[in-house]
Amino acid sequence: MKNQVKRTVLIGSFLAFFAVTGFAESMYISDKLKVTVRRGPSTEYKILDIAESGERVEILETGEDWTLVRLDNGKEGYVTTRYLMANPTHAIRLEQLQAKHKSLTQQAAALLEENTSLREENKKLLSTLSGTEKSLKKLDNDYQELKAGSAEFLSLKTKYKQVSEQLTEQTKKADILDKELSKVELNQYIKWFLAGSGVLLVGFIIGFSAKRQRRRPSLL
Repeated sequence: MKNQVKRTVLIGSFLAFFAVTGFAESMYISDKLKVTVRRGPSTEYKILDIAESGERVEILETGEDWTLVRLDNGKEGYVTTRYLMANPTHAIRLEQLQAKHKSLTQQAAALLEENTSLREENKKLLSTLSGTEKSLKKLDNDYQELKAGSAEFLSLKTKYKQVSEQLTEQTKKADILDKELSKVELNQYIKWFLAGSGVLLVGFIIGFSAKRQRRRPSLL
């Protein structure tokens, strides 16, 4: 975000610079000079101002010996053509390079600070990611354990249901067998009772017959 703002400001500055200077050619006063700016193209004309070395002037009319220029303060006058140069002086270029170097140094410092901040943020993100991976691994283990436990529980539930059904069926069979056994025991008791009653009856008959036989001889 900071880099985008800086780029936008730099582009705007360049556009503004070219917008101002694009309508007329600019030249510079050569190194280590103070050039007089006169009212006319001759040393006989009055001096209007002094242009120092490295000062930028706007070219209004070019001549072989004299050139009509406009200074930064708005004054217009003639200067000797041989003192004009198309490129900035070495001193100006040095200042420009120093300013550019300063700007680049500031940008580098800002980028270094931003890079450090991004490194710290990336470190935090990696730490958070590591914690998230551990939590996810634990959650997966818990899920697998729960899944295995659920499968075991379902298996036990199915077995319990089967055993419960078998127990219910066996209980029913046991009830039926118990009822049948009760019937058998009752029948057995009845048989024993009848057998016992028969034995008693036979004994009674035999006893009774014996008494009658004893009584008959006494009557004779």
